[in-house]
Amino acid sequence: MNIRIICIGKLKEKYWQDASNEYIKRLKPFCNIEIVELKEYKITKNPSPKDEEIVKIKEGEAILSKIKDGDYVISLEILGKQISSEMMAEKLIGITNQGYSDFDFVIGGNLGLSDEVSKRANFKLSFSLMTFPHQMMRIILLEQIYRSFMINKGTSYHK
Repeated sequence: MNIRIICIGKLKEKYWQDASNEYIKRLKPFCNIEIVELKEYKITKNPSPKDEEIVKIKEGEAILSKIKDGDYVISLEILGKQISSEMMAEKLIGITNQGYSDFDFVIGGNLGLSDEVSKRANFKLSFSLMTFPHQMMRIILLEQIYRSFMINKGTSYHK
């Protein structure tokens, strides 16, 4: 299984980098994992809705350029479907059983995802109706992917 996390922006603080590296290390026995960090487009202090849309479109184009035709795409969206950790573990198995081996998880920037990225997603996943910093969301996502492998393996990590 190949997992790619495509995200806008970099992890700037060392504590986020350390957490990310820890989960990547834990995931290596189970999958190939790659983090693709894309440019975060700057926006003025008081942007117009049109300015915000332009940024989302530019970031969306960058995201879509990293997604291959045969990839299964899971976008993280506030209005996506909320599922439990067990359901996430089952979903990964189910998608693999459908013949997919390449997964792209997509985390947008501060303004969210463009409509084009959302339309490309095979599944829209929501961790909460709340908004989280995208740096924190990356760590939460990595942990939940790791937790899914642990659930499917039957370990006590999930307990």
